[in-house]
Amino acid sequence: GTRLAPKEKLDIPLLFMPDTMKMYEAVVVIHVMRENGENWPYEDSAELNKESVTVAENGGIQGIRWVYPVHGIPEAPQQKLVPAVVHCQARQRVEKRVEVLLTGVVPGATAMPTARKFSMVNTNKPANIQEEVQVTDGFSTTVEFLYELQYQSNEIKSQLESLIGVHLVRRERDTESGIITLIFSVIFAPYKPMRNEATLVVQCATGGVWKFPMLFIATRAEVDDVMNIEAVGLNKESIVGFKLTSQTR
Repeated sequence: GTRLAPKEKLDIPLLFMPDTMKMYEAVVVIHVMRENGENWPYEDSAELNKESVTVAENGGIQGIRWVYPVHGIPEAPQQKLVPAVVHCQARQRVEKRVEVLLTGVVPGATAMPTARKFSMVNTNKPANIQEEVQVTDGFSTTVEFLYELQYQSNEIKSQLESLIGVHLVRRERDTESGIITLIFSVIFAPYKPMRNEATLVVQCATGGVWKFPMLFIATRAEVDDVMNIEAVGLNKESIVGFKLTSQTR
């Protein structure tokens, strides 16, 4: 019953209040008819898409319909989490273990659906690398996850993408609380001093998203060498030669 003038815009508000960490699907259907009740003339009604229009008995178009699919993806609230800091000296390599806790993943879990937590410790143990996480518990349904590092801009991404590696090393699920623990190995090998932020994003196959802030800090590298230049006399030049090798073109 909403009346719309020619070239007038219509705003349709949508409200999304998820109670579990899973994706919800719906469709917004808009049906338009002429105010005077007349039909739009159309010669060959057999060629019309019956899903987009309502054809009258006389062959004219009685109404036009638009269907917009809507996906509601819940995201854990942006709590004031202390970012996991990965600290390394330039031209060195460090490996850290980042542990994240996800709740509300398994339907029917008793834990709060939006609670989350993560911590970080050092590790040097080798681990299997996986890009897709699968967590199972007995006869329950497999829960799948995808993860990635997101950066503040494409420029920062181009600088850090080759310097940082994130790999899953272990996953666990508490059968009583339903909390899933994912343990990642984060490798940082900077070549120059820098300080950049990133976000570890974990997405469940059912639609839930968790985000964890991270901070990468690279300090100055050690001095390569010390050159001593001895004077051969007053007002005379002394020369010392050395070679520089570039790591790139």
